[in-house]
Amino acid sequence: MEAESALLELRLVGDIQGSFRVARYQRGYRWGVLEVERLLNDIWDNGDEDYSLQPVVVKRDGETEWELVDGQQRLTTLYLIFAFMQREHLQNAPPPYSIAYDTRPGSQTYLQELDAARADSNIDFFHIYRAYACISSWFERHGVKRQHVANRFYGYLFERVRVIWYEAPKALDSTTLFTRLNVGRIPLTDAELFKALLLSRSRGRNGTTDRAHEIAAQWDTIERELQHPDVWAFVADEQAAQSPTRITLLLDTLAGGPRGRARPRFHTFDVLREKVEQSSPAEVWNEVVDLHALVLGWFENRNYYHKIGYLVAVGERFSDLVALAAGRTKSSFEAVIDERIRDTIDLTPSGVTTLSYETDSHKEKCRRLLLLMNVETVRRVAYSSERYSFRLHRLGAWSLEHIHAQNAEGLTKAEQWREWLRLHREALTDLPQIDEARRKDLIARIDDIGDEIDRQMFQDLARDVMAAFTPMDASTSATVHSVHSVTNLALLASGHNSALNNAVFEVKRRRILGLDRKGAYIPICTRQIFLKYYTDADAQQVHFWSTQDREAYLSAILSTDGGVGLYLKPEVPLS
Repeated sequence: MEAESALLELRLVGDIQGSFRVARYQRGYRWGVLEVERLLNDIWDNGDEDYSLQPVVVKRDGETEWELVDGQQRLTTLYLIFAFMQREHLQNAPPPYSIAYDTRPGSQTYLQELDAARADSNIDFFHIYRAYACISSWFERHGVKRQHVANRFYGYLFERVRVIWYEAPKALDSTTLFTRLNVGRIPLTDAELFKALLLSRSRGRNGTTDRAHEIAAQWDTIERELQHPDVWAFVADEQAAQSPTRITLLLDTLAGGPRGRARPRFHTFDVLREKVEQSSPAEVWNEVVDLHALVLGWFENRNYYHKIGYLVAVGERFSDLVALAAGRTKSSFEAVIDERIRDTIDLTPSGVTTLSYETDSHKEKCRRLLLLMNVETVRRVAYSSERYSFRLHRLGAWSLEHIHAQNAEGLTKAEQWREWLRLHREALTDLPQIDEARRKDLIARIDDIGDEIDRQMFQDLARDVMAAFTPMDASTSATVHSVHSVTNLALLASGHNSALNNAVFEVKRRRILGLDRKGAYIPICTRQIFLKYYTDADAQQVHFWSTQDREAYLSAILSTDGGVGLYLKPEVPLS
């Protein structure tokens, strides 16, 4: 939305004047009792506190004439409140503005007459009069205090209740804007409102320097640089990622306040507007520029990039990290974020070895531990410009997968059983360690299974096939390393192929190598697992995931040189 020539201000309801025209692309007045009473109650309950209504979007038709692009329902209801007070002699002044309609000229006359006898003659008249009757009932409910309530309510409209007055650029197509705000249900954002306010307050007046064009250019530069996918992916928390504009992350951070659903609509705009009024547009804008520079500084620093990117990926909020950095030296800030990382996994070395996929409370710790392992592996490579891709990580759906599945009990459908057998038949043909007679027997049994496969037939055959892919030290491994321990887990892209998820190491290794050849994104540690990177060359059994492999993998995880050892808490000494 073009905002460079838009004007924005907070305008008291009592200061709204002139003639408003509702164009033909809009329907008539349609507020019901619920909306009218909500407006009345909100104004009354807010009392002597400042209160801002939703934006009223207008375009100038003349000196005191306006096209009312958005806000017809609110302005019409406020008009009816003024009209009620005058007609009931609760106040002497008439409504301070008028409303006309391009396609319904009779509605303007009816607003002035409010004839109950004609209320049912026209759908627009019906809704207008019903709203007027609702206003009358609301005041009547105050009984003998009606005049007192009217006096105070009238005072609120002139002293406390404001609209966000947004004068759109003349060049902007009214129908397109109306469609966006109403039919498309895309409201004006805090960023758009703040930008319009900032630019309107930055235009030169009475000899002051006009900075509006400079700020507009800087705004576009910041938005463009935050649009860089790698910059955005490492710093945008979950809430920010949903924002249509990237600069909103910076504005929300400066505004502070409640988060999520508890955050009032236009909270950021209201807070930053107050900052502008208390200081100056230039001072507030400089805070935005400084925060943008902080983001780019973090991005350019490989340590900050990886550590902050990890924290954001596991749910830390950007605004909290900014608060941590405030007033700290680089070294003290890095020490603080190291401690924050340590808190996200909250594990000792022995705690890592006892993690189990079967325990619900452990799953998230396993996921964070392995993500941190991947991030640290990239970060700790000396003299490298490579970065962990939080962009690709965010695009994918990553799950904890068993490196070597030891049963296929998770498969329950015939098509899953057949797919599992197909994958393992392919792997059997290239398995050198297996006895040839045993290989031929298993392949023949798979080929003979036919279409009449049932659960028992599959389980019996799957057990024998898995035995062929299980290393000789499996019994020792099961004692020391559970199939559900972290030594048998890796981050893999989530998919719908449950047969592959329940496959043995060799089948998954072939799949990973195939994806790697095609250029698919595979987390670095997952690739290294299936390439036997962690195991000494003389101990490798390429087609199996053995006890030695698991122990080498665990050592790499616990290492302070490329693993997560730096972020593990010390063991608690036995008393």
